[in-house]
Amino acid sequence: MSLRRLPQPRALERPAGLTTGWDAPSTVLAAWAERPMAAEADDPATISIYDVIGVDWWTGEGVTAKRVAAALRSIGEAPVTVNVNSPGGDMFEGLAIYNLLREHPGEVRVKVMGVAASAASVIAMAGDRIEMGLGSFLMIHDAWGMVVGNRHDMTTAAATFAEFDGAMAEIYAARTGLDAAEVAQLMDAESWINAGTAVDKGFADGTFAGPDPEKDDDKPAARALAARRRLDAALARGGMPAAERRRLVLDAAGAEEPGATPEVAFDLAAAARLLDTLKPSKGH
Repeated sequence: MSLRRLPQPRALERPAGLTTGWDAPSTVLAAWAERPMAAEADDPATISIYDVIGVDWWTGEGVTAKRVAAALRSIGEAPVTVNVNSPGGDMFEGLAIYNLLREHPGEVRVKVMGVAASAASVIAMAGDRIEMGLGSFLMIHDAWGMVVGNRHDMTTAAATFAEFDGAMAEIYAARTGLDAAEVAQLMDAESWINAGTAVDKGFADGTFAGPDPEKDDDKPAARALAARRRLDAALARGGMPAAERRRLVLDAAGAEEPGATPEVAFDLAAAARLLDTLKPSKGH
């Protein structure tokens, strides 16, 4: 078990019939997309969380509880380092990963390499020791997602989001020692917490010099992935839900099937045309 007495969030289930797309706010997606990709660690006792939480339709992978559980089984009871640079994503997956790390018998050291936002910030709280790279940020906010339906669906969604807010606030308050009311204010404000402030407020225990950028970021695959993420952030700023963003970008990438993963040969001209659709027309 964790060396700290970390709270175990109450069980939350995906409500039947609720159409909700867990997503990160566009400000988070934009900040994450503009950061260099962190270099993968060679240490077998290191877990790198450098993607969205949940299935990432950009890469066909993403960071899931199943993936983290497999990594922890491979590591055994040894201490583990978790490197984080993620905009967050699926809160169900985030809480599940938090619990996996909280229950790991060895020491858990979390290093924030760039951004640990939303669900990723919850995962970071599972660390027995949390370190922030200089220039990195935690971002905490109320549960966020897109909901479609009638007033009953909206009421159900609001109740579900409130449960998540309560679970997240409990974790942040336990880790920091802050008053629950202050934590709630930080979440309401969608707070970006830099390394120094994170240490001062108890979200982290120390800092380090900073992450090394991805050495292969000049390769075509890396450039294409970075372009997709910037496009996704731009579409999100225009208010487009994640599912619609996915459909349009799959079209731009030439993927024929709805579940297909975009190819590396990303059509940047098509991407530019998509961005043009977000620009207001003259006279408006």
